[in-house]
Amino acid sequence: MSNIIEPHGSASLNPLFVADADERARLVEEAASLPSIVVSSASAANAVMLAGGYFNPLTGYMNKADALSVADNMHTTSGLFWPTPVLNLVENAGEIKAGDRIALKDPNVEGNPVLAIMDVEAVEEFTDDEMATITEKVYATTDPEHPGVAAFNSQGKVALSGPIQVLNYSYFETDFGDTFRTAVEIRNEIGERGWSKVVAFQTRNPMHRAHEELCHMAMDRLEADGLVIHMLLGKLKPGDIPADVRDDAIRTMVKLYFPENSAMVTGYGFDMLYAGPREAVLHAVFRQNMGCTHLIVGRDHAGVGDYYGDFDAQTIFHDIPEGSLKIKIFEADHTAYSKKLNQVVMMREAPDHKKEDFVLLSGTRVREMLGNGEAPPKEFSRPEVAKILMDYYQSLNG
Repeated sequence: MSNIIEPHGSASLNPLFVADADERARLVEEAASLPSIVVSSASAANAVMLAGGYFNPLTGYMNKADALSVADNMHTTSGLFWPTPVLNLVENAGEIKAGDRIALKDPNVEGNPVLAIMDVEAVEEFTDDEMATITEKVYATTDPEHPGVAAFNSQGKVALSGPIQVLNYSYFETDFGDTFRTAVEIRNEIGERGWSKVVAFQTRNPMHRAHEELCHMAMDRLEADGLVIHMLLGKLKPGDIPADVRDDAIRTMVKLYFPENSAMVTGYGFDMLYAGPREAVLHAVFRQNMGCTHLIVGRDHAGVGDYYGDFDAQTIFHDIPEGSLKIKIFEADHTAYSKKLNQVVMMREAPDHKKEDFVLLSGTRVREMLGNGEAPPKEFSRPEVAKILMDYYQSLNG
């Protein structure tokens, strides 16, 4: 067994999925007779992350005091370092009260099957001011146009807190069987491969040449044993490329351009928060839980629009208390192909370059080219990857 980094906040991983099949069947039966609510997509995603061990050592949804404390200073009331509130918010709790045992139903699967059973410890309402404070602290804005802010504030203000037992992985396991992995599974596979120094790369898009080279760069400089490409499989914003297309593009790139046994392609079930710096820290927490020692954090990591400075998601790691996390950050600048050097470089490491010395294309321009059946230049995108994306965009125009 290789020497794998410890999870966050405990000596071993405590996933909340009920692994014992008999016990699970018993709970599914019990759930049928319990009062139930259909939760929000964000609450369901939190349950899936808790189930897989990604949110270790949390045992369920936070109460009001913990959520406010985490928003304010990135620690729960008991002192656990944690960057974003993990809540189950509803518009109206109805008859549900503290002490009840309830079934949480999945909003994202037809027929709303039971996702988890919850022991309700508290039913508490946030004031408008408290919701605004959490929003401002976590997202660094209260602009309702921000997709994360909009999603957070659309769920309701009543928090149901308490421990949960999770009965399935929602649609992630069925729709993304080849890619969806729990933190437990990734940690086990890292062990089987004998890796101990492991780099994680977060993505919600297909990977272009610059991303690929950034992963190689990080692995070389850190002398890492392996790379885990970890893609978001949850709810994205309109216009994002569907997971199956991204998956195909990334797997093709790994097969052709990475040495054997050097990279794992995996995915996780979560709804993007677009919370920039705070979400970057959350990414680090669950990458540590899945056994990675380093996380690549690039320009505007987990950001959206112009809400965050280019490197805010890196500098937040300089500001958190020493020892909060065991995982380390690999700070990346924007990477691009240098026509002068005939290779991909980090822009800050090429101070003698002007803008025109790089092959730079906007996302909009790339989508336009792909839609017209034009391959972006090979310095920008591997031809085999471009082909997959062209086929997808042309199917939209078909």
